[in-house]
Amino acid sequence: MNDWWKKATVYEIYPRSFKDTNNDGIGDIQGIIEKLDYLENLGIDLLWVTPMYVSPQHDNGYDISDYYAIDPLYGTMEDFDRLIQEAKKRNIYLMMDMVLNHTSIEHKWFKESRKSKDNPYRDYYFWKDLKPDGSAPNNWTSRFGGSAWKYDEKTEQAYLHLFDETQADLNWENENVRNECYKILDFWAKKGIKGFRLDVVNLLSKTPGLPDDPVLGPTGDGRTHNVDGPKIHEYLHAMNQEVFKSMQLVTVGEMSSSTPEQCLLYSQEEREELSMIFSFHHMKSDYKGKAKWTNEPFSLEKLKASQSLFQEKMHKGKGWNALFYSNHDQPRALSRFADDRMYRQESAKLLAITLFGQQGTTFIYQGEEIGMTNAYFSSIDDYKDTESLAAYEELIASGFSEREALIILQQKSRDNARTPMQWDNSIYKGFSTREPWLRINPDEISAEKEMSDENSVFYTYQRLIAYRKKYPIFTEGSYRALDAENKELFIYERLYNEEKLLIISNFSNKNIHYKMPADYREPHRINILESNYGRENLSATLELKPYESLLLFRE
Repeated sequence: MNDWWKKATVYEIYPRSFKDTNNDGIGDIQGIIEKLDYLENLGIDLLWVTPMYVSPQHDNGYDISDYYAIDPLYGTMEDFDRLIQEAKKRNIYLMMDMVLNHTSIEHKWFKESRKSKDNPYRDYYFWKDLKPDGSAPNNWTSRFGGSAWKYDEKTEQAYLHLFDETQADLNWENENVRNECYKILDFWAKKGIKGFRLDVVNLLSKTPGLPDDPVLGPTGDGRTHNVDGPKIHEYLHAMNQEVFKSMQLVTVGEMSSSTPEQCLLYSQEEREELSMIFSFHHMKSDYKGKAKWTNEPFSLEKLKASQSLFQEKMHKGKGWNALFYSNHDQPRALSRFADDRMYRQESAKLLAITLFGQQGTTFIYQGEEIGMTNAYFSSIDDYKDTESLAAYEELIASGFSEREALIILQQKSRDNARTPMQWDNSIYKGFSTREPWLRINPDEISAEKEMSDENSVFYTYQRLIAYRKKYPIFTEGSYRALDAENKELFIYERLYNEEKLLIISNFSNKNIHYKMPADYREPHRINILESNYGRENLSATLELKPYESLLLFRE
């Protein structure tokens, strides 16, 4: 199989926040086209664009009402076709975000299903009677809070929604649903895109009968019966055979809550399911247990343990990782895992080096390459995200003060990543000439400023992207964690034939002495591929500066 994507770097675009060209305060397709030269300069191979299909926008496009049309918010189908063509001229290809677990309740299938119990589309979704006591059909809860069921008075049944109540779950047990989804995938593939990022794809299969979750407490939300379900591998293999394989598409599956063992199965090439997986285990390094909405401090130990586990397991089992620290569903990693104030540039480079040294396909989220930070909105009125607003209400209801709830949102809200891209330091940061849909971050960070500084975060990413194409060790090498118990240093090496890579990252604001491993001292010839402090020489014992990171290559 053609596996060029293993050396590729993917850039995620959240279109409503990327670049506005028609001055309505919302980014658009023409804005993406306008910035293709910038992305080519960075070295990007694939653009993952979050949903631009027709949608009521209750969840910023992840509630799709027409899979075959571009939402006028972003432009036209002609604009989209031109984006494919213009990107291809620069050797950049498109990866579309596809949501097949649920549709908007405004979709024609759901509107039909809602009309009557015997409607032909009724079985496209999960409709069930309430329990005899009038409670929901089961005890599953929505990922956005509250019950996962919405009662509909017209037909006196409730429908399942694992996310917002405007997003009804599709019933993949229905062969007609599966065939409709194949047609959707085929339609976009034939337009010339190169891949799909499949939203919450591990939720497609539910346990027949939709029984209660036996687990009580915050994790007893139904995932026992709706994550990695009994037919999930069958469904993904069928999708692969129907569309992915023949069109030679790159696919990445979002795998929240999937076990490492399941993630390996999804991405093993011989199983013909997905190219790679997005696991979120490492993104829970600042969770309190499994609880997201807390002000828990970041734990480097958790990050190292999770990433090392996946690195070792996927390499040995011949699976494949999607490597990321930020995306549209996560706060800015720079603000979560490092220092976005005193050591912003050093920290942004440290995260890039630490991530890019690992095995997998690398992902950059818009603004990450210029060191954008969390927005730290000081008023609940500035937040737009459905999940964040629901979490705020739940925090207040459970006894938190408004100030305490806001502090948690400042750390964990998805809106932190969704503030408009900062192109320059004009009034709206070059994103638009009018007030954007979401408040802009008021700092002085901008792409223009970064690109004028040869020592900036941008050029660190540019070099790292180039290294991954040049040196086979990045894609082929095994992984070995070093000094795993150290609470301040993340150190690992990659091994391939006689070559070695050593990555050393100090995740603290202190100077730390580190004794170099014997294999990386004289008389061995060591090349410093990357240093976020511009270090030119090595010694047997290094004094690592705050948030210092090194990428060393031994031939």
